[in-house]
Amino acid sequence: MTIPTLAGQGDFGGRVALVTGGASGIGEAIARTLARRGASVVIADISQESGERVAEVIESAGGRVAFFEMDASIPSHNAAAVEFAKMTFGGLHHAVNNVGIASVGKNVGEMGIDEWRRVMDISLDGIFYGLRYEIPMIRDSGGGSIVNTSSISRVEGTYGNAAYVTAKHAIVGLTKSAAMEYAQDNIRINAIGPGYINTPAVQRNIPADRREALATMHAVKRLGTTQEVANLATFLLSDDASFITGSLQLVDGGFTAGYEGARGPVS
Repeated sequence: MTIPTLAGQGDFGGRVALVTGGASGIGEAIARTLARRGASVVIADISQESGERVAEVIESAGGRVAFFEMDASIPSHNAAAVEFAKMTFGGLHHAVNNVGIASVGKNVGEMGIDEWRRVMDISLDGIFYGLRYEIPMIRDSGGGSIVNTSSISRVEGTYGNAAYVTAKHAIVGLTKSAAMEYAQDNIRINAIGPGYINTPAVQRNIPADRREALATMHAVKRLGTTQEVANLATFLLSDDASFITGSLQLVDGGFTAGYEGARGPVS
């Protein structure tokens, strides 16, 4: 089967990409897009069932893919995922650190310490651990690029979600620092900030009437699609973005450009 290429974006043939949190939603869309464009893709995720499903879909379309089960909050799992990419496909050129979980809907004064720590372990530390082990392997492979998933919560605060918002702010600082440190090693590192995206998790966890209210907060009056986020991520990974590093690129349908009721919670 011929693997289609998105017009106007670079070719990933001969390159190896690791996508953490790649078994569903935004991560799945990124993994599938990279594979369509010729990359050998390692999907790393805590869900074996979902990860193997996505890998099967990619493989059936003619893509090169492997699944690696990992818990992003454990440093050794991140190291093992990078080593798996090398052993399976010969190296590593691109990575997408897409892991993260939301807070528990409690204000700061009521949030449990364990609740705070769990969000940080996955949503922030999991990104650091990914970078920690991906960067040396990408450098050894001759250079490449990395995308970290932040959020519009990088530029907004939200009610009952302080741990998540804090992690997403911190990811941008981590991205900028790492980009400065490794630019001379031919490694570009950027962050993306999705708005509200119509993922399976959003459909499952947010009632339809609230999703409709959220849609009105975007200038385009709808939620985004996972493919729209994947298009931005793969552009930043590609050689077409060769002069872009250390940046946060929003894909938010105008959410942060301004909307009515920006200072209050969505009811």
